[in-house]
Amino acid sequence: MSPHTGKNPYKCQLCQKTFAGNWKLNTHMRTHTGEKPYNCRLCRKVFSCNSHLNSHMRTHTGEKPYKCQLCRKSFAGCGCLNRHLKTHTGEKPYKCQACHKSFPNASSLRCHLRSHTGEKPYICVLCQKSFIALSSLNVHIRTHTGVKPYMCLLCRKLFTRSDNLTKHMETHSEERKYACHLCSKDFRLKNSFMRHLKGHAV
Repeated sequence: MSPHTGKNPYKCQLCQKTFAGNWKLNTHMRTHTGEKPYNCRLCRKVFSCNSHLNSHMRTHTGEKPYKCQLCRKSFAGCGCLNRHLKTHTGEKPYKCQACHKSFPNASSLRCHLRSHTGEKPYICVLCQKSFIALSSLNVHIRTHTGVKPYMCLLCRKLFTRSDNLTKHMETHSEERKYACHLCSKDFRLKNSFMRHLKGHAV
């Protein structure tokens, strides 16, 4: 009932943030302790709460149940959808103090700031190459290990990156979501659509 009353009786003793439920407080405490008890059985990535693990598992299956009502794009997690919605509203509340460029979320701003400082804190232990973002390092490491954690459930094909799996899933779909604004043609595959647009430019 706490969410209905607006009361947040559970307080973090470390940062004074308050929560409606004890389980939310317990999850929050892991941001202080660094505890990540939820483990992906496919790629060994760890998470602080079960909902984050569930969203992550969809990057392996290609499932994207969260759909944008303003366009036809879909997402693996609710947080990803919420970040995407800001592209429609134009909301970018996070501003870089160095160049005044704005971003829709704090993580994008943090990553951008490294382009000013030159900081690349994520280092490959195999070849010492460094990266601005952890996600970039994780993708790079697969060039050494050969691991392909993203599998198509329809044909069992494996991919090193989730976006490559997403593109591949279009080959199984009959949906023609790429519509040419210059003529009446539409396409299933983005590559086919891009080649078609180049034909108009000639």
